[in-house]
Amino acid sequence: MPPRTRGGYTSDAPRRRPTGSERRRRVHLREVDPVPDPDPVEHPQHDRDETEEVFEGAPGGPIDRSILRSFHKHVAAKIWLGEDRAPLKLVNHGAKLQLWELDMERSRIYETVHRSGLAPLTSCSHRVASRPMLSAFCERWQPETTTFHMLFGEMTITLDDVASILHTPVTGSMISFPQPLRVDDANALLVELLGTTDVEASRETEQCRSPSVRLLWLRDHFSTITDASSDDDIMFATRAFLLHLVGCTLFADKSATSVAVVYLELFRDLSMVGSYAWGAACLAYLYRQLTTATRFEVRQLGGYLTLLQAWIYEHFPEMFSSPDMSYTESRPRALRWRPHVIPDSLQSVRERLDRLQISEVCWEPYVDHRAEHPLPDIAWYSGCLKCGQVVEPYHPERVLRQFGYIQTIPPRPFTPPRPDRSILLEQYWERWTDHVLTDQSRGRRCHYSGSGESVPEYMAWYDRISHRIVQPPQLRSGFTTDARSSLPSHAASTSDTRAARALTLLRLVISGGREQSVDVFWGALNEAHGILAGSDETSASHSTPSPAPASHSTPSPATLPFFSPATFVYPPAASDDPPPLIVPPPPASVAPPAASGPPPPLIVPPPPASVAPPAPALDSTASTTVYVRAKRKKKT
Repeated sequence: MPPRTRGGYTSDAPRRRPTGSERRRRVHLREVDPVPDPDPVEHPQHDRDETEEVFEGAPGGPIDRSILRSFHKHVAAKIWLGEDRAPLKLVNHGAKLQLWELDMERSRIYETVHRSGLAPLTSCSHRVASRPMLSAFCERWQPETTTFHMLFGEMTITLDDVASILHTPVTGSMISFPQPLRVDDANALLVELLGTTDVEASRETEQCRSPSVRLLWLRDHFSTITDASSDDDIMFATRAFLLHLVGCTLFADKSATSVAVVYLELFRDLSMVGSYAWGAACLAYLYRQLTTATRFEVRQLGGYLTLLQAWIYEHFPEMFSSPDMSYTESRPRALRWRPHVIPDSLQSVRERLDRLQISEVCWEPYVDHRAEHPLPDIAWYSGCLKCGQVVEPYHPERVLRQFGYIQTIPPRPFTPPRPDRSILLEQYWERWTDHVLTDQSRGRRCHYSGSGESVPEYMAWYDRISHRIVQPPQLRSGFTTDARSSLPSHAASTSDTRAARALTLLRLVISGGREQSVDVFWGALNEAHGILAGSDETSASHSTPSPAPASHSTPSPATLPFFSPATFVYPPAASDDPPPLIVPPPPASVAPPAASGPPPPLIVPPPPASVAPPAPALDSTASTTVYVRAKRKKKT
C-alpha cells in the first residue's frame, strides 16, 4: 500500500488541496471550554500548556505573542510598519438628545424613564467628542485582554467607572436575545409595541435596509404625544423614547442614524425595565466597538463615546480635561467635565501617550465620589459581559492599580464563550457573587493612595507581551535625543553622507505636520544647515551664541548659521523703516569657505507683528547689524 503523506493522500495519487476539516486537525490548538469555569480567577485557559503554539514576535513588540495573538491585524502593527490611518469618524448623538426632551407636559413618560434607571443618560451625554484623542486611545486597545496597553501597563474601563460616570445600574438581569431579529419579526414588533401599521413598519425597515428604525422617524411619530393623550399612546411613546434614548447612548451603532428594533423587546413590560444591568451591557457593547475599530481598514467608532471620553478625562486630567467648577458629587461624573475638541493632531496625541509617565495618571479618581456612590462589589467580578449577541471578557485582575492595589502579573486572559450559550451565561452572571476576585487574588494595597505600584517583575513581563509604543521612533515629529541618535552617522566627510543625514532629520520634522511649534522647525533647519556645512557644533550654537572678537569682519551670507528665534535681537523701532536685525556671527570653529564671486543677497523676514520686540543693550563688538528694507506695496 502506498505510503500516506501529511495531506491525507497517497504518493501515487494526484495532489489535492486538503479540506477544512483536515487543516483543522493538522493545526494544534488548545481546546477551550466555551462555558466559564466556576472559579473566575483560575480559568483553565489561564494555565499555559507547554505544548501550546508560541507565536513569533512582532516589530516593535510584543516579543511574545502568546497573549496578543491577533496583533498582526492590529492598526498599531500597521502604524509601526509605516502605514497610517486618519482619525476615526465618531458616532456621537449628544446633540440629538436635545431634540426630544421630557418637559412638564410629558411627566408620565418621565416617571417611567426615571424608574428604568436610564434617566441620567438624558442629561450627561457629551455633545462634542475629540477625534484625535479617542482615535489615539483606540490604537492602544487590545481585543484579547480588553484593556488599553499604555507605556507603563494596562488600563481599562471597569464597571466601577460605568457606575460612577453614568449612574446607570450595573447589576440586574443580563441583556440577552435568543437569536438575531429578522426584518419580518422587526415589523411585527413595531406593530405590537409601538402601534404602527404594517405599511409604516415595512416602509421604515425597508428604508433602513435592516431590522432597524431611524432615530428621526421615532421623533417625528412620538415626540408630540403629551399627558393629554390616551393611555395607549403614552405607552407607545414611552417605549419609543426609551428606544431612542438607548440608540443615542448605550448602543449607538455605526449607522449613525438608526437603532436596532431588537432592543424594543426589552421595553415590552415597562415595569421591568429597571431590572436590567444596563451599565454592564453598555460596557460589553463599547468593548466590541473598540475591538472592531482596532482593525486597520475600519474608519468609524461606535458605542457610547461619552463613557469613553469621560473615562479619559478622569484618569488623565492633566493632559486632556477641562473641569466644570459648578459640578457637585451628587450628579454623574460625566457632567464634571466640559467636553472640547483638543487642537492637537492624531500623531501628536500618539506621541504624548508614548511619553506618558505613571505619575501623570489618576488611578483612583472617584475618592470624593464614594460618599454618594461607593465602589460596587460587582466591579471585582471576573467573567464575561453580554449584550445581545455580543460577549466580551472582563478582567479586573489586569488593572488592580485602578482599585488601589499593587499590580501583579495577571493570569492568561480567557476566551469568551459563544453567544448561543446564553442560558449558561445568564446563570453564570446571576451568581456573580461567586465569581469575584478573592482577597488573595487582589493582593496588597498600594503603600500610597494613587501611586500605581506594581511588583518588580511586572514591567519585564509586560514589555515582552505588549506593544507599548505606537508611533515608531523613525517617524516621530520632533528631533529629540532618541530620534537624533537614530540618524545616519555623519563622521564621514563625504557630501552624500551629510546630505542623507540632513534629509532624514528634515523628514522627521515634516512628518509631524503643521501643528508643531515654530521652534521645532527653526531648530531642525538650523541643525540641517550645520550638517550640510560640515560642522557638528553649528546646531548647538544657535541657542547660546558666543561673542566674536572685535576685529571680526562681516561674514558672507553663505557662512551664517540658519536663523532661529533664539538668535533674533529686535531693537525698538524708532522710525517707519524696518527695524534692524541683529544676527550673531558664526562660531569660531566654522571656517568660511573661499568666496567665488559676489555673495547672493540675504533676505531676512521682519519680526512678526504679534511679538513685541525687546529692547536689549546692543553690543556692536559682539554682533553684526544687517539692515533689510521691506518692499512697499503699490497702491491700486
